[in-house]
Amino acid sequence: MIALVTGASSGIGKDIARELAKRNYDIIAIARNEEGLKEVKIELEQKYHVKVDIRSMDLIDRDGCRKLYEDVQKQYGTIEILVNNAGFGTCGEFTKTDLDKELGMIDTNIAALHILTKLFLRDMVKENKGHILNVASIAGFMPGPLMATYYSTKAYVVRLTQSIRQELFMKKSKVKISCLCPGPVKTNFNKVADVKFNLLEADSQKVAKCAVNRMFRNRILIFPGVFVWIGRLLAKISPDQISAFFAILHKKEKFNSVAKGTHVALGTLVSTTSVP
Repeated sequence: MIALVTGASSGIGKDIARELAKRNYDIIAIARNEEGLKEVKIELEQKYHVKVDIRSMDLIDRDGCRKLYEDVQKQYGTIEILVNNAGFGTCGEFTKTDLDKELGMIDTNIAALHILTKLFLRDMVKENKGHILNVASIAGFMPGPLMATYYSTKAYVVRLTQSIRQELFMKKSKVKISCLCPGPVKTNFNKVADVKFNLLEADSQKVAKCAVNRMFRNRILIFPGVFVWIGRLLAKISPDQISAFFAILHKKEKFNSVAKGTHVALGTLVSTTSVP
């Protein structure tokens, strides 16, 4: 049994790889951080006696994503599990954030996930088995001032997953697809995005364990923790301005620099949540 995990060198991706290795899955671990991948390989092979194939690459490269699929398919055939975890965020006013960085975010958070899901799903549908776990965020259910592009990419992941799920249901396929939607998690995401969150950050290992358990139970949307469920409920029943208020950033100096001199309500300027 083989599982491919992107963003596997740290955070949720690394912990999901651990959870799958515990269940005797061999791992294909994908990430940019080669040293981190080497550490994952040593740990999982020694502790769980599984095979770990590490591949250092940047998923921003669309042709690279296609080649990854081709190489994996040629070497392993149809894999049993695909985990699309790789992604990053950035913080700041939409008019002031770096365009090239945001386009890279779109390529990583959306295009790479889209390409890998489509290509591996085709094989799974032919075999009529397999699991896909897409990592989104509670951010995908609410507006995200100061993290507009990131929140939008996660909304895409949620809706894509839900839409594919319905297609599989209509054709009575046994292939399963789920979407993990955590809130803030203790990972490297905050450092990369230059943001600190107002809410208590969840433990990455607990989030990963919840994700894998519920993926195998065929849950469509996976919300790890009570507070995340509350956030989802607020986003569902509240107007966008109120949802944005409860998604307040703890990056006060950045928020204050934006809000100063404006007449916009506090709730329309703030956001939160993280996925590595």
